[in-house]
Amino acid sequence: MEMLTNILVLIGVFWLMEFVAWFAHKYVMHGFLWKLHEDHHSPYHGIFQKNDSFFLIFAIPSWLLIMFGMMHGYDYKMWAGFGIALYGLVYFFIHELFIHQRLKVLTHTDNAYLKAIRKAHKVHHKHQGKEDGECFGMLVVPLKFYREQRKKKA
Repeated sequence: MEMLTNILVLIGVFWLMEFVAWFAHKYVMHGFLWKLHEDHHSPYHGIFQKNDSFFLIFAIPSWLLIMFGMMHGYDYKMWAGFGIALYGLVYFFIHELFIHQRLKVLTHTDNAYLKAIRKAHKVHHKHQGKEDGECFGMLVVPLKFYREQRKKKA
């Protein structure tokens, strides 16, 4: 039963991170820390951006939860930390490799859901400034984009 609880904590925190990321993207990155996120909305994208520093904002709590969870008998904190880390890993593959193609490894798909993610992100990036943004999430996208992609596939 304990293992099931730990897996549920990991999965729950993973999905909670989608909403944490949405909130941080909308109110922190497009708010008081815009100066760190601004280069991500500029036409030129080098290998590294100031925006990449947000990695630490999410990695540090993950690391601390894993460490303290291990120090306290591999309890739920460790699994919560792994949930954050798993979200970070998925974020890296989806956002950095699939959407922005920082490395040309995940360039094509016929999957309607992944195409909807890419479309929602494109809609987000049509705004170069910090105001008037939309589609701040990553994994949860407006249904209209998913339906649009399903229609194109049919």
